[in-house]
Amino acid sequence: MPQIIPIKDLRNTTEISRKCHETNEPIFVTKNGYGDMVLMSIATYERDIARTELLNKIAVGEEDLRSGNVIEAESAFKDLRNEFFD
Repeated sequence: MPQIIPIKDLRNTTEISRKCHETNEPIFVTKNGYGDMVLMSIATYERDIARTELLNKIAVGEEDLRSGNVIEAESAFKDLRNEFFD
């Protein structure tokens, strides 16, 4: 369940930091009742960035498959062996 706090609660930085690290989820900050910022630990940020990059790579691979931009595995392994072991 998302955590939502008003901007005035940002005064208690130690508690907010603890919450970010314990939950591994972002904390949404509101200002005058509207969404204003999102806070998260660096570990959570890096996890989310890595997940996004992986999903982007999968999407590129799926597009390559749809467009026929592929090579046979045997040929790919041969090229890799030649590049790294010769």
